[in-house]
Amino acid sequence: MIITPTAIPDVLLVKPTVYGDERGFLYESFHLKKWEKATGLHTIFVQDNHSRSIKNVLRGLHYQIRHPQGKLVRATAGEIYDVAVDIRKESPTFGHWVGTTLSAENKHQLWIPEGFAHGFAVLSDTAEVQYKTTDYYHPEFERTILWNDPDLAIKWPIDSNPILAKKDESGTIFSKAETF
Repeated sequence: MIITPTAIPDVLLVKPTVYGDERGFLYESFHLKKWEKATGLHTIFVQDNHSRSIKNVLRGLHYQIRHPQGKLVRATAGEIYDVAVDIRKESPTFGHWVGTTLSAENKHQLWIPEGFAHGFAVLSDTAEVQYKTTDYYHPEFERTILWNDPDLAIKWPIDSNPILAKKDESGTIFSKAETF
């Protein structure tokens, strides 16, 4: 596995070692000892999530103000543009974002630590996203930052207006969002 820090060094791009031949491929999507050795992080995942979405669906920017979740995200079918926004007030990258393409083809993963808002846009006809979390989902603490907040100015690579859930349509602007 190759671990590469992004422009926000706490957000990591994970490229697993893929073993493939004419029969197909195999890779370890997660191995605790290798993860700890490569990242220096002792991470305990408590929940796995799996979503399926159609093209131009945009989910996010979500986080939990209490019970924050670290997430290890990957696309197991199709392609997404995955985004992490630093919402840690004391961080030198507070208010900055990074985005990367995750796909079934490239098999890359993105580590998004606690203290970040997360979202993704579906680039392919459909996409399936799986992610591990370091804490359980607590809907009463979930918050949403507006996906197209002008201060964040995220460059979503989508063809048209995104398909949004009601909570994503009515997200809070970044300047008024609860942060860490």
